[in-house]
Amino acid sequence: MTCRTGLLWDTPLMFSRLIEDCGAACESVNPNMLASPFWRGKFVALIVPTGFANPDYSNLLPALRAAEGRIQRFVENGGRLLVFGAGCCREDAYDWLPFPLTYSFAYGPRAVRFAGESRYNSLFSGYDLDAVECDGSFPSHGGETLAATPGGEPLLVGKSLGDGMILATSIHEYPSRVFLKEFSCGERETLF
Repeated sequence: MTCRTGLLWDTPLMFSRLIEDCGAACESVNPNMLASPFWRGKFVALIVPTGFANPDYSNLLPALRAAEGRIQRFVENGGRLLVFGAGCCREDAYDWLPFPLTYSFAYGPRAVRFAGESRYNSLFSGYDLDAVECDGSFPSHGGETLAATPGGEPLLVGKSLGDGMILATSIHEYPSRVFLKEFSCGERETLF
């Protein structure tokens, strides 16, 4: 088993320490690397943190758009992609994903209910699921709703693509250690 995650951001983040504490190697991938057609990396998973589309926090969105085809191939070939909330009012924040996903920004606590016995129920285990900080929801999407508010507002959307999986969440919390270990480790790394 191999455990290797790419954390996509402009500068190093504390999030990388959490990933490493869960037993995975974590490589920071900045926008210049991501957008470059010459840079290559091999990962089990890629993570895009909260606020990626907000220009006050990050310049990652243009690089994600430039790497759209490589991201799709990464997932189709078995990679895992976890994308958090855009962190601002941008309906086009997820237009680089290979399926339709609209985002509505609205920060605040929400009750979270997982759909059935999903393997993603461990994503936020240990949190009070009646008051989880979220930065929005996904009013329309081309995936499967894996978690929502009791009123049906989608907070976690999954989409299988080829041999891989994309998870998009507006939950504004670090994932659980159990989930990060499972998500970051796999039988093989996929070329990005």
